[in-house]
Amino acid sequence: MSDAIPSKTVRRISRRRQQEPASPGRSSQQQPARPQGWAGKTPQEILARYQPGTAPPLKVLEILIQLFNTQHTALEKTVSHKTRQERAQFLQRFFRDLKQKAGFKTVPDPRNLGQKHIHAMVQVWQQAHLAPATIQTYLSFLRGLAMWMGKHGFVRKPNHYGLSLEEYQRHESAQRDKSWSAQNIDAEAVIAEVCKFDIRVGASLRLMSALGLRRKESVQFRPFQHVMPFSETGLPENQQQADRYAWVKGKGGRVRWIPLDSPAHLAALEFAQGVVDSRDAHMGDPRRDLKRNLRRLDYVLEKFGITLRKRGATGHGLRHEVLNDAYEDVAGVPSPVRGGGPVSPKLDRAARLAVSQLAGHARARAADAYCGKSVGGRSGAPGTPPPRVHGADTDDSPAT
Repeated sequence: MSDAIPSKTVRRISRRRQQEPASPGRSSQQQPARPQGWAGKTPQEILARYQPGTAPPLKVLEILIQLFNTQHTALEKTVSHKTRQERAQFLQRFFRDLKQKAGFKTVPDPRNLGQKHIHAMVQVWQQAHLAPATIQTYLSFLRGLAMWMGKHGFVRKPNHYGLSLEEYQRHESAQRDKSWSAQNIDAEAVIAEVCKFDIRVGASLRLMSALGLRRKESVQFRPFQHVMPFSETGLPENQQQADRYAWVKGKGGRVRWIPLDSPAHLAALEFAQGVVDSRDAHMGDPRRDLKRNLRRLDYVLEKFGITLRKRGATGHGLRHEVLNDAYEDVAGVPSPVRGGGPVSPKLDRAARLAVSQLAGHARARAADAYCGKSVGGRSGAPGTPPPRVHGADTDDSPAT
């Protein structure tokens, strides 16, 4: 792809560097190595050794997790270590709870899991007042288990298990502007006060506000090691927007490059470099692990009143700010969630591609979660600003 993304936006890297610094605080839990006895055998041959009724059900579950837990349930790719860990923990708990909470006398072999088991556990979750989104996630994990066993379609839609539309319907596009400015929060003033209380958290917030980082990405960011000259990014020469770029590893290990091409970018970077103790340090407190550093960031935000309940915004709102600004930078009008539009489909498409690439997502429609659904407009309609992106690709998948 040869389209040039305007200032404040960035393309994902076209090829990953051969060596990357290890992400700080990364979970040490890895997938266990396949036993030597499994060499040359298919999953079906391995599972055939453990017949239902003779093999312990939880042992069979562990084998299924070892064989398949790296797989995405819908796409041809692997999932993050966090997803693997959460899915494995849920499945182990699910089968234990069938006996301990749902009242079944025995734990079934995973291959003999029936609709009655799922119905019973959904009732347990509802009685425990779990959030609908949590139940949706649990059903998704069970769909993955069913897929591993070749039972596609086994886990039904939420309404089959007695959940109402209001309980399980999700909105994949933003229904409101979650930016700090939309909640009348002065980001510069709040971050300045945070810096007086905890300069590391303040520096992380400045990075989030300037570069559109997620909270975890900002804590893991290494302000010296994660900055490279353009010549080392692997990006095509005709896409150069700055002399230096920051590289960020996001969800699923996806790497994106952010051009340090504005005073705000450079100021946030220089401030972060002045906070860390060494050239290989990350933004988190070295005395804490990743989990505790993230808790610290959340605690500080709550201390300064940045919560949904108090101000209608969270730290993630800083990312929404950057991405909605990026949409406007390309389209020339505010994003739909900010009341902008209509805009030509071609221009809207280019803006959404730019937002998705800046955010580190693989699909253009991921921009809906930040900018809202497209507002229709005739291509070339009067008053539609001219495109700022040349040769915008129409494929859903930006370069990887």
